[in-house]
Amino acid sequence: MLSNPRSDRVRAVHALTRRAVREREQAFLAEGPQAVREAVAFQPDVVREVYLTPAAAQRHPGIVDDARAAGLRVQTVTDEVLTAMGDTQAPQGMLAVCRRLDVTLDAVLAGDPRLVCVLTHVRDPGNAGTVLRGADAVGADAVVVSEASVDVYNPKVVRSTVGSLFHLPVVVGVPVEEVLGRLRGHGIRLLAADGHGDQLLTAPAVERRLAAPHAWVMGNEAWGMPEETRALCDDVVRVPIHGHAESLNLAMAATVCLYASARALHDDAPH
Repeated sequence: MLSNPRSDRVRAVHALTRRAVREREQAFLAEGPQAVREAVAFQPDVVREVYLTPAAAQRHPGIVDDARAAGLRVQTVTDEVLTAMGDTQAPQGMLAVCRRLDVTLDAVLAGDPRLVCVLTHVRDPGNAGTVLRGADAVGADAVVVSEASVDVYNPKVVRSTVGSLFHLPVVVGVPVEEVLGRLRGHGIRLLAADGHGDQLLTAPAVERRLAAPHAWVMGNEAWGMPEETRALCDDVVRVPIHGHAESLNLAMAATVCLYASARALHDDAPH
């Protein structure tokens, strides 16, 4: 039982809440049973160690058994230690230290993706994580998070993905212009999601395009998408609003767009 919240190990784990340390150590935190469960189940090779309280071990014996079966280090700690390790005051009894999951854009393109989601200037951790979760839900082939966006390994981003970070390829740190140029060069149509778009998501011409390989390009929460980024895209598409709401926030609009893509790409798939 690790019981000293001021020990060197506790400090080293907590230091991963800082971006500079995450980059130096090439590691990040996955907090809460859902994130730890998905990390152990889908990416056990990236899990360095699992920390959990005795109460959490009793509540989630399957996670403990799977972690030990994978040969992972499992360490019990006090509630005080777990709180000192993490980013949240309510850590839900467990966290894992994981190495980064970076995938290259070359690897994604080698798989001939049909649906990609690109976050160009997304700064809000909750929005980024929610979009990644939505991309996972619709079966997207990858998410690309540009260098101008939030750190995908920020603890708030990781928590808001609710484990989806471990389910699909995520490319990080590539300049927006390079991402869009490489995708277009691979025959992937670029669709900018913008509330001022000149084409409706429900237009027949747009729906036909969603049946071919394409990428949704998402902009910033507050100031939208820069003109220079829109100009690099093939189409600028808006979600129709039939009520009195002024607009949809980024995560809501992205989810609507991604599900339109899923319908077009998987229309004949069993439900």
